[in-house]
Amino acid sequence: MTDKPGSGRGRRELRVRVKTAKGRKLSSTLWLERQLNDPYVARARIEGYRSRAAYKLIEIDDRFHLLQPGGRIVDLGAAPGGWTQVAVARTNALHERRNKPQGRVLGVDLTPVEPIPGAELIELDFLDEGADETVRTALGGQADVVLSDMAAPASGHPQTDHLRITTLVEAAAEFAMDVLAPGGAFVAKVLAGGADATLVKWLNRGFAKVQHMKPPASRKDSSEKYLVATGFRARPES
Repeated sequence: MTDKPGSGRGRRELRVRVKTAKGRKLSSTLWLERQLNDPYVARARIEGYRSRAAYKLIEIDDRFHLLQPGGRIVDLGAAPGGWTQVAVARTNALHERRNKPQGRVLGVDLTPVEPIPGAELIELDFLDEGADETVRTALGGQADVVLSDMAAPASGHPQTDHLRITTLVEAAAEFAMDVLAPGGAFVAKVLAGGADATLVKWLNRGFAKVQHMKPPASRKDSSEKYLVATGFRARPES
């Protein structure tokens, strides 16, 4: 059995405490302390992932087996690139290997992303007219999976934040249905309570199954969950 990050016999729990420096806000000090004591942050640094979020996708994929060798993957809001890195590795997008088809991974973001071996990265607003065609052309066909770890900027007002992320997920789902191949999957970040009931009902008409998951790598104090829609059939008429 694989140990969880930071676990292991004979290993003492060592917590780093950070003093609040002059001119630095307490919230910044607490964030820094959390980062320094987060085993996923340390593991990401050791294993070469650009963010601890990579392990969320790894855990999601370990359960649902979405990222297959030869798969065509779109990562919306790809920066800084942790999810894209995982997609490259799991779809065999970097190297051709005997008896394993080579995948294609496309990272999409509004801002430039540092190059990721095995992935194509494009600056694009997926809400723009014609964005779906741009993505299909870049992939060389329809996508097998559309990923979205995007989050709208937090306002501090729970109802407003819920509305913002629901709107973002709806837009990502609309886009996914424009580019997915039959049988494809859609993964998106949502807030506590899961996706809006109306959205879930709509997705259930377009996909065979819609589920929610909170991966272990998602911090306990975080309100995020992930919506996983599999078995794409067709876009509902309304």
